[in-house]
Amino acid sequence: MSRISIAAVGDSFITQHLPHDAEFADLRDYFLQYDVRFTNFEVLLHDFEVYPAPVSGGTWAAARPYVTEDIRDLGFNIVAWANNHNIDWNIEGILTTLRHLEESGLVNAGVGRNLAEAAQPRYIDTSNGRLALIGVTSTISEWGMASYPRADVLGRPGANVLRYQAEHIVLPEQLETLREIIDQTEINSNRLLNEKEGFTKPLKDGFFINNICIKAGAEPGTVTKMNMQDAQRIVRSIQEAKRQADVVIVSHHTHERKGLDKQLPADFARDFAHLCIDNGAQAYIGHGPHIWRGIEIYKQKPIFYSLGNFIFQNDLVERQPAEFYNLYNLDSENTVADGLDIRSANDTRGLAADRRVFESAAAAFFVEDGNITDIQIRPLTLGFKNGRAQRGKPEFADAANGKRILNEIAALSEKYGTKIKIEDNLGVIKINK
Repeated sequence: MSRISIAAVGDSFITQHLPHDAEFADLRDYFLQYDVRFTNFEVLLHDFEVYPAPVSGGTWAAARPYVTEDIRDLGFNIVAWANNHNIDWNIEGILTTLRHLEESGLVNAGVGRNLAEAAQPRYIDTSNGRLALIGVTSTISEWGMASYPRADVLGRPGANVLRYQAEHIVLPEQLETLREIIDQTEINSNRLLNEKEGFTKPLKDGFFINNICIKAGAEPGTVTKMNMQDAQRIVRSIQEAKRQADVVIVSHHTHERKGLDKQLPADFARDFAHLCIDNGAQAYIGHGPHIWRGIEIYKQKPIFYSLGNFIFQNDLVERQPAEFYNLYNLDSENTVADGLDIRSANDTRGLAADRRVFESAAAAFFVEDGNITDIQIRPLTLGFKNGRAQRGKPEFADAANGKRILNEIAALSEKYGTKIKIEDNLGVIKINK
């Protein structure tokens, strides 16, 4: 019999040391109550001895290796780190991060020296049982995807990726009109030539505009479908892990959404979450959009579509490459702060101006012989009004803010039929067997 306790939070985009103050101590005391303490680690670790990539996942995410000390001091003992920032500092940045995480003693999943390593479950043994973590990302440049080695070619370092295809549906008559318009221009000449010369495949029931999939259907809109080759690989990892561990958790980094609503997961993400549970995972932990999404209870197992942020020091990055400054028409005389001021319009737009980015919650639950009976949600605040220098540091929310945060999470979860009881600055979900 095993009874493993788990506490989980979302993204830790940590770029500077955290003060070891009373709020830090409260968090540490909370996490240390649990056997397994999880966060998604969303920066690359180096001392700027590596070369930057020409593009990034939004910010060239980087921190000095010492930030792992803060993650460990807070009590975390297992992390996923497959995400859209993996290739920000090229393959060398992946390898330096992997080395520093391994040296820190943190069990880490989702990225490896090749796809076999990136896809494998990572295990943590506690006095109450063994847990397996599988890390996955869907939001990433294709350059950050790990590959399998061959007998004659090395595997590529990178992330365990679940790709997806977005299908844009138009009415049949609109499809033909669109085709006529495209044929009158050269907008799709590269794609058509690649299809003609055999470098890519045409679409039988529609067509591609470059890499955008257009199909005819009765209901216009967009649907997203997971790549089944990737999904089957991840299922194999889950099926291995459930034979080797008492508990299996899948961590999925996905910014993708339904339309313009960042709080709604994309269709493929919900399908994938169900697939994970169907094949033996006890929980699906989502993160990526930097805000909370709802909680679904599926077959008596929790699906957290996004746990939001836990640490978010995106605006305290120490250095950025030339491409960052080029984005804002700046030159070598400018500083990181100059670029951040322009990007956020002096903290009036984007992530810096979105209160939801700086409010979240920790989720905690017990898994006893594979079953979960209740989940506790503890609200957090990251200092939205504290200004750039102090913003992004977590602490437990006070009663007034906590109630509001929990009510917002409850409203997001209600659309999945999940009821959250709120009392004494705590949200509780009861799971019926």
